[in-house]
Amino acid sequence: MNIKLLTIGKTDNKSLQTLIEDYTKRLSFYIKFDLEIISDIKNVKNLSESQQKQKEGELILSKISATDQLILLDEKGKTFSSVAFADELQKKMNSGIKTLVFVIGGPYGFSDEVYKKASGKISLSLMTFSHQMVRLFFIEQLYRGFTILRNEPYHHQ
Repeated sequence: MNIKLLTIGKTDNKSLQTLIEDYTKRLSFYIKFDLEIISDIKNVKNLSESQQKQKEGELILSKISATDQLILLDEKGKTFSSVAFADELQKKMNSGIKTLVFVIGGPYGFSDEVYKKASGKISLSLMTFSHQMVRLFFIEQLYRGFTILRNEPYHHQ
């Protein structure tokens, strides 16, 4: 299985970017992982919230193939402990999915079309984090999940 993380806009903070690169490299020892950044929409000042979600949604859907399984990182999604998330990753791998795509949307969430295409939603927390920090947290949790599946000492119970 391959895992892809789609995000809207680049990470401006160099410290966060360094950490994201570190965990992305660590994760590559376990699975093929791609972080794909979709460029910010231009002239958002001239767009309504709905129009911005629609345009971002079109870009997101253009990056997904018919056989991909789409999971949204969404505040209304299901929450997992790290161990339960690792178990969920194992189930996805066992199911024969070729590519599992996770998406971090823009500041207003996702368009209706993206929600319809998704097979699930995950929430990292009831708290709100910046989209740039969510990237780091999610990639670290992917890495943690694979270390749990391999019984490696990174995760402590």
